[in-house]
Formats: sequence, C-alpha cells, structure tokens
Amino acid sequence: MLSPAPVATDPSTALLATPATLPRVPQGRKAVISSDELIAAALKLVGPHRSISTISLREVAREAGIAPNSFYRHFRDMDELAIALIELAGSSLRKIFSEARQHKSLEPSIVQISIRIFMDQLHSGDGYLPILLREGKAGSAEFKEAVERQLVFFEDELQQDLIRIDQANGSSMYQPALAARAITRLVFTMASVAMDLPPVEQEARMSETIAMIRMILEGARALAKK
Repeated sequence: MLSPAPVATDPSTALLATPATLPRVPQGRKAVISSDELIAAALKLVGPHRSISTISLREVAREAGIAPNSFYRHFRDMDELAIALIELAGSSLRKIFSEARQHKSLEPSIVQISIRIFMDQLHSGDGYLPILLREGKAGSAEFKEAVERQLVFFEDELQQDLIRIDQANGSSMYQPALAARAITRLVFTMASVAMDLPPVEQEARMSETIAMIRMILEGARALAKK
C-alpha cells in the first residue's frame, strides 16, 4: 500500500498562506480601527438628547464597523469610552472659547461673545456641550466626576483671562479664581436649563446670564478696592 505523500515543512512555504487560511473579516467590518474612531462613533450615537449611559458596546461597534470583541483593544469597557468622550467634549469646547477670546481684549465683548458661542454650541452638530451638560446633571457618579474635571479646566482658563484683562486695564479683582468659578458654574447651570427651552426663551436666558456675569465682575472689583 502506498504511503501518503509527506507534508512540506519548509518554513518558507508556511508563509505562503492561501485565501482559505487567511482570517476572514466579515463584510462591512474594518480589520483595524483607532480609539479616536470609536469615540467618533459614540459621538454620533449620543446625538442631541441621548445620554452616554444608554449606548451599548454593540451599538458602538456596529457604528464603527468592527466586531464587538475589537472594542476591547482600545477601551476596558463603555465607561472608559464615555469618559474619553467627555474629555474630548471639554477640550474641544475650551479650544473654541480660547480662540474666540484671543481675538477680543475688551471685557464686554469677551462676555458677550463667550455666551453667544456657548448658546450656539447647544445646537451645534458636534454635540460637545450637551454631553457635558447632560452627564454633569444626570450621569453616573464617575461621569459627573469627569465633567467636574472639565469645569475646573474652564475655571482655570477663565481666571487667566480675567487677570490678563485687569492687568491691561490697570485694575484688580478680589479672588479672581473664585470669580472665575462663580461665572463658570453660573453659565453651565443656565445652559443646562436653556437647552430644553424654545429659542426665544434661550435668548432671554442669555441676556440674563450676561447681566449676572457683569454683576459678578463688578462686585469682585469693588471688593478689591476695600
């Protein structure tokens, strides 16, 4: 009886994989994806009214075009992805506000422009501001802590702007860090209410917020003179 032909064991031939031996990627799925692409997919799913906590891993994987198991190459779980999304929202908004403030040196203009940008961001296609407002108000404890860290960053940058303005105007402010905190918290609180209001009422809220911010600034400068 004839023996079966021996199987080739030459290492070089082992590298010549045939189509049948190659790993198959399901149609419509990506073989490789970045963490940024996963965050972008989650951002699309959040939309203007949906909370991060309601999004499932499978939804993100489907939106990103990957197999669910591929998700774990970049994030431990959905909570870690959500926090990354909150951090992206915060850094992106700070960049928008910073660029706007750099073009203005007078305080009234900075206040008006900042609040106008803030209100515009409520309806922006990016959806960054609604993420911070929603998760800071009704998110999990971990998400609220992530939003809180972003608010502190906002406060620090605003404090620097207030000090810069006072130095340019030859004036001073009582505890600029506290004034920056009061303004930041006021704006985010007002925006969280305004986001669900009709446009006319949003404009009214914006005008009220601008007046309140000026009161805070004038009060801080009056206290510095005592």
